Amino acid sequence: MLDAISHRFDRLPQTAGIGYKPQYFQNLMQDPGHVSWLEIHAENYMSDGGRAIAQIRHLSEHFAFSVHGVGLSIGGEGQLDPDHLARLKLLVDWLSPASFSEHLAWSTHESAFLNDLLPLPYTEATLARVSSHIDQLQDVLGRQMLLENPSSYLAFDESTLSETEFLRDVAKRTGCGLLLDVNNVFVSATNLGTDPISYIDAFPLELVGEIHLAGHETDIDDNDRPLLIDSHNREVADPVWALYDHTIAKAGPRPSLIEWDSDLPEWPVLEAEAARAAGILEHAL
Repeated sequence: MLDAISHRFDRLPQTAGIGYKPQYFQNLMQDPGHVSWLEIHAENYMSDGGRAIAQIRHLSEHFAFSVHGVGLSIGGEGQLDPDHLARLKLLVDWLSPASFSEHLAWSTHESAFLNDLLPLPYTEATLARVSSHIDQLQDVLGRQMLLENPSSYLAFDESTLSETEFLRDVAKRTGCGLLLDVNNVFVSATNLGTDPISYIDAFPLELVGEIHLAGHETDIDDNDRPLLIDSHNREVADPVWALYDHTIAKAGPRPSLIEWDSDLPEWPVLEAEAARAAGILEHAL
């Protein structure tokens, strides 16, 4: 078992961070520019050692960390996987991140793991199940988690709550915080034909502990309407930047992450995205 890191950052700074990838290690150590904190996907670091763990331990002396889970299936009908929970707890215990988050989604069915984050109907039954899972997770980790709003490609006729109502009610029941993914808001609003500004205005911004920004791809659905895919493989689109500006103007500065997970750019391109977010945050102070 890895020894806990003694140098801890108790909170994320209210400026820009990036999703950490090993190819940026030297850039971060030599000149991080506007990057003030880092986020890792939990499932990539559930091991006892190796180069990846050594890099994270070294970087943790200089940067606050957020751990972002992508495989716990908070919204799944079955119980949370106890082995996954145990490995997640080991990671959180030794790294002692400033923040931990997971998705409002499901990705498992019985013994099968689906490599996707799938949507949920917003009903009282779903609310009870998600809240129970969050209670269990927070008890195991001994800390508050943040729950992220999803990107949606369809809506459920059976939903009786709006997404913002559902998230507010989950937070009220469990004491969790929220992670607001602004790109997800824009993607969902475009796909479902709703207004992203109205979504932000209805969102419980006082509960937001972290914001995500990412790029998306544009496609056309079977009815020749725009279909956006939350791809994390390019720069943040200008309409998403405008929505982020509106969000920060209402909420005030929040730790804000640039997510870029595939087709990775050269460091100056990624750092420029962080610089743009940092500039919006600085203007809001």
